[in-house]
Amino acid sequence: MRRNDEKSLAEFRERLLQWYDGEQRDLPWRKTSDPYAIWISEVMLQQTQVKTVLGYFSRFMEAFPDIPALARASQQEVLKIWEGLGYYARARNLHKAAQYLVEHHEGRMPESYEALQQIPGIGEYTAAAIASIAFGERRAVMDGNVRRVICRLFRFEEEVHSQSALKTLQDFADRLLAPEHPGDFNQAMMELGATICTPRKPKCLLCPVVAYCRAHHELEDPAMLPVQRRKKAVPHYQVAVGIIWDEGYIFIDRRQENGMLGGLWEFPGGKIEDGESAQEAVKREIKEELNLNIEVGDFYMEVRHAYSHFKITMHVYHCLYKGGEPRLTAAVDWRWVKPDELRFYPFAAATQKVIRRLEAEFCNQPERRRSAGRG
Repeated sequence: MRRNDEKSLAEFRERLLQWYDGEQRDLPWRKTSDPYAIWISEVMLQQTQVKTVLGYFSRFMEAFPDIPALARASQQEVLKIWEGLGYYARARNLHKAAQYLVEHHEGRMPESYEALQQIPGIGEYTAAAIASIAFGERRAVMDGNVRRVICRLFRFEEEVHSQSALKTLQDFADRLLAPEHPGDFNQAMMELGATICTPRKPKCLLCPVVAYCRAHHELEDPAMLPVQRRKKAVPHYQVAVGIIWDEGYIFIDRRQENGMLGGLWEFPGGKIEDGESAQEAVKREIKEELNLNIEVGDFYMEVRHAYSHFKITMHVYHCLYKGGEPRLTAAVDWRWVKPDELRFYPFAAATQKVIRRLEAEFCNQPERRRSAGRG
């Protein structure tokens, strides 16, 4: 597409909107103009596939149907509903933002792009999405799907993450935006990127605006764009954790709120240092971080899990509590709980795999529960 061709721009907008009107996916957040629901959906969809978000969105809206309900909830209640969706800072930020809105905006979403950006945790993209979709403000969104579409339409061949490139791409998006239908147009661009103009093997034959795509007409493979940074090797950490038993109860602790997996509960442990066995790491970490003396028992299971920037292999051991009063240095809280009470606490996805096995093996077997961890 040529940037200053007004006739082509008008035709492009019309064709894209017609396609979106007939082909858009049936998604619950597209059936409402409620800015709260739109906000929740946009945050959930960041770094997460639509098929994963669908169930979470319904459960979240049922538990917290409006901003005051979300603000009244405890952080632990919010994290429990979010459990398994990942990127938990999103849930913590939603909760804090809801409390801010109750305090400063009477529990309602402000209607302008500028005011939305004043809310803690809401950045340019989310503010533009809410302002355009819920309130009809002329703001073009720029997520990964839109960025990919624009790079191919205009044959933009610079690396896309530099500040200058992002500014140029935003200028393109602002130029493309349909002024009379900004919300629908933004959703159409995102839908096009998600379903047709995909990262690999784009479905150009089905694209409603392929006639305007320079990458399709000028490159051997449109999937060459966007130009991405060279990916770094993903580090892989070996981690050891202990299921600490005492008279049928299991010890858990809660992580600090800041940082990755903040506010979630866990079985204590940590990274295995060079030259150290997994059993030695469990004992050392639990002593250093919690001041607990334990006896490391049988190996229980191994869990492999990939996060956004690294991978872990978690080695899980049954452990027996031998003494010591819990002292919190890295964690912020602790509990002794029965196996069937673990489900009431929010845990990270890797730990949930351990919990599911514990529940299956121990919750309905009293004799085994009483003797667990004692060799």
